[in-house]
Amino acid sequence: MKLFRYILVMLLSLPLVAQADTVNRTDPYLMMQTVSQNTFDRLKAEKNQIQRNPELLRSIVRQELLPYINTRYAAYKVLGPQLKKTTAEQRNNFVSAFTNYLVASYAQVLTQYTDQDIKIESPKSVPASRKIVSVRVDILDTKRPPIRLDFKLRKNKKTNEWQGYDMVAEGVSMISTKQSEWSGQLRSEGIDAVTANLKELAAKPIRREDKNNE
Repeated sequence: MKLFRYILVMLLSLPLVAQADTVNRTDPYLMMQTVSQNTFDRLKAEKNQIQRNPELLRSIVRQELLPYINTRYAAYKVLGPQLKKTTAEQRNNFVSAFTNYLVASYAQVLTQYTDQDIKIESPKSVPASRKIVSVRVDILDTKRPPIRLDFKLRKNKKTNEWQGYDMVAEGVSMISTKQSEWSGQLRSEGIDAVTANLKELAAKPIRREDKNNE
């Protein structure tokens, strides 16, 4: 679990985040490379403010990450077969709660961020017909063995722009993990109960964690 949480720390420092006017969203590899540098610059520039007030990380997530993630698609993937049993209102409420949960989760794990080195897969030619692409990223840390991540991106058929929706860490999918975690409650209590639970989790304050307790 600690390894998975450490890996999540890197999500905000890697792909799918940056200033909208500088990112080529039509090429997933170039997008990954560009946003990585932009995000590192942002985190380093605001390091002192973040240390004083970790809640600022929520704003960073919303400004730099969410525009590049298809949260509705990710939320629907998490719901899986239960999606067909919901109303439009329930789905919208779930997507909203799921999005706020992601913001809080990424903000919290980002409190553990340090200056890890990143190796992003070199750009490749992407056929026009390709709808899903995985981009490999290796996290290099002198205190830990190298970790492989595969970021899954989906092409928007209307805009031809790429958006992230899942991260596979050492073969473990974030979406699959959440499906397993919430499937029981979805079946037994329904989507409204899970939505309420997500709202409670998202409302928890962002706090810096003591690295000595990791």
